[in-house]
Amino acid sequence: MSAAQVECVELDQLTCWRIRVADSELLVAQQGAQILSYQQGEQPPLIWLSPDAAYKGGQSVRGGVPICWPWFGDLRRNPQAVQTHYQKDEAPAHGLVRALDWELLGIDEEDDAVTLRFAYDTRDQPLAGWPRDAGLSFVVRLAQDLSMSLETHNRSDTPLVLSQALHTYFAVSDVRQVSVEGLEGCRYLDTLQGWQELRQQGEPTFDAETDRIYLDTPARLSIVDPGWKRRIHLDARGSRSAVLWNPWVDKAQRLSQFPDDAWQDMLCIETANLMEDIVQLQSDERHRLELRLSSDILRP
Repeated sequence: MSAAQVECVELDQLTCWRIRVADSELLVAQQGAQILSYQQGEQPPLIWLSPDAAYKGGQSVRGGVPICWPWFGDLRRNPQAVQTHYQKDEAPAHGLVRALDWELLGIDEEDDAVTLRFAYDTRDQPLAGWPRDAGLSFVVRLAQDLSMSLETHNRSDTPLVLSQALHTYFAVSDVRQVSVEGLEGCRYLDTLQGWQELRQQGEPTFDAETDRIYLDTPARLSIVDPGWKRRIHLDARGSRSAVLWNPWVDKAQRLSQFPDDAWQDMLCIETANLMEDIVQLQSDERHRLELRLSSDILRP
């Protein structure tokens, strides 16, 4: 009897897959190839999914791991080389592929792991206003931990420049009690203070709205959560930048699919390629952004 189970489920308008390996459970949507939730055994979820999440075609689900590509955030705040590729006046936040269906290439089942392979091909599904020839693949593997890999292949004859992020929402016991290891001493842009560049003193903690782009980040970041006595590890490759985000009280009331008090329960750390860390690909070149999530018990 295999320890791995795969089930296709329909959540309102979205086709999703529920994956179980041993005592871990993963939920992934075909739209946006978006990971929606992830939980290990009896512990609280590692990846946060909003209680008010809406499963509608054409809009990203609040929570999980939305894929931001070929730009992150406000296109106008991206380097000029990223902006140049887009030809429309109005650019949606976080790029063009979060709310489009990706192709499921396959699901590989083993006794102790399940791998899902998604693709988005701009030849088959051109992106309005972005006339580039690129192939995207997103591979998700659930085993003892969770890993994901986003690969971009520039098939154009000319260079391709992009920013991107795996916009991961993490579940925490109380954001006011957690800290993030690995960012001490890093430079960051504080978008709430006029985008000025500052340097992190000590480990980041949270007592107000937070929206920061960290630069020259190490390969491992960790969320320290005393309330749930655990540490969540983020191990990244192909990335030297990350975003820390929490909307806090006022902004939470303006967000869609987001309960007013849900800011207490989540923290976004977005594994990214931003600002001086943007991806620059020559013709036929590839770039892979990888993230592995794991957790351990926080010892006294």
